[in-house]
Amino acid sequence: MPGARTALILSGGGARAAYQVGVLAAIREMLPDPERNPFPILCGTSAGAINAAALATMAEDFGAGVKQLLEIWRNFHAGDVYRADALGIAATGARWLGALLCGWLVKRGPRALLDNSPLRQLLIGHLDFSRIETAVAKQVLHSVCLTCSGYGSGQSVSFFQGRADLEPWQRAQRFGAHVKLNVDHLMASSAIPFLFPAVKINREYFGDGSMRQVAPIAPAIHLGADKILVVGAGRMSEPVDYRQAGDHYPSLAQIAGHTLSSIFLDSLSVDLERLKRINHTVSLIPDQVRRKQGLALRKIDVLVIAPSERLDHIAAQHALSLPWPVRVLLGNVGAMNKQGGALTSYLLFEPPYTQALIDLGYRDTQMRRDEVRAFLQISD
Repeated sequence: MPGARTALILSGGGARAAYQVGVLAAIREMLPDPERNPFPILCGTSAGAINAAALATMAEDFGAGVKQLLEIWRNFHAGDVYRADALGIAATGARWLGALLCGWLVKRGPRALLDNSPLRQLLIGHLDFSRIETAVAKQVLHSVCLTCSGYGSGQSVSFFQGRADLEPWQRAQRFGAHVKLNVDHLMASSAIPFLFPAVKINREYFGDGSMRQVAPIAPAIHLGADKILVVGAGRMSEPVDYRQAGDHYPSLAQIAGHTLSSIFLDSLSVDLERLKRINHTVSLIPDQVRRKQGLALRKIDVLVIAPSERLDHIAAQHALSLPWPVRVLLGNVGAMNKQGGALTSYLLFEPPYTQALIDLGYRDTQMRRDEVRAFLQISD
């Protein structure tokens, strides 16, 4: 599709988003000019929103943006994202215990299990949001979109910044708002429910954008994408005959991990199936008929890159790299073993795990090198 506008969609998943950086590193190597941004439209949710925002602020030099992401994710520690020290964990635990035992005496109950204030400082120190406007003005970036979920309204709101002619949109329980992005949008989009506190933007508190995001691909289409590369943060499907033995009652960690996986993964899989059906329908309608009837339908080419291995199993292998206070906290709910690895996989911001995911993302993309090059129209 000559002249097509390509979008990059980065889904959520906490520490799992390190996988996306490996994919980007492989793509950077394929580009004849690594400085040139191959994705004029960037869409991110949750931790994927952080990666998308980093690329947007560095859109004038895509290769440098990927290099920055690699440096950050390779050197991540849990304490860079949330309070992982004994005092921080103990303070949070005390607030929860106090609220449960004598909530009527507690004037302010706990807002989340973990304090992610270190993440805000990390983002402020590394991201210059003013560069987004500069990149748009220089036409190296069309738009960037970060999706959040409103706790009051229950609506999925995609905050986007880009060309002045971009129009906001409104659909059932989802909106697009043209704004000037800042760190609050990132903190809100990545506020995993129960784990990290919600963030107030204007008049409403917002949390992780993967919640109630029934159409994760839609924002990119609204922003004018003709081609979309989707990078997931978990396996999109399991073998039909995959089933684990269930002799023991699931731990709290298993239930929490299952819940988070349903938030981060299920909507994307369903939306991809929906898009495939729509593409098939559009292909059956001749172009002249669509033009004559005024049908605003077009085929959207999509390529999906997702982990070839289970990330919860990888997380279980590296769980001991977490600081001991976090290990104690997670161990109490059964997250320090293979069965509870799903919950750990979202919180394991430590180099052994993030590097393993970066390597996996790089390998998975290189295995599909010809397919990726053809999709991005990369010539020798």
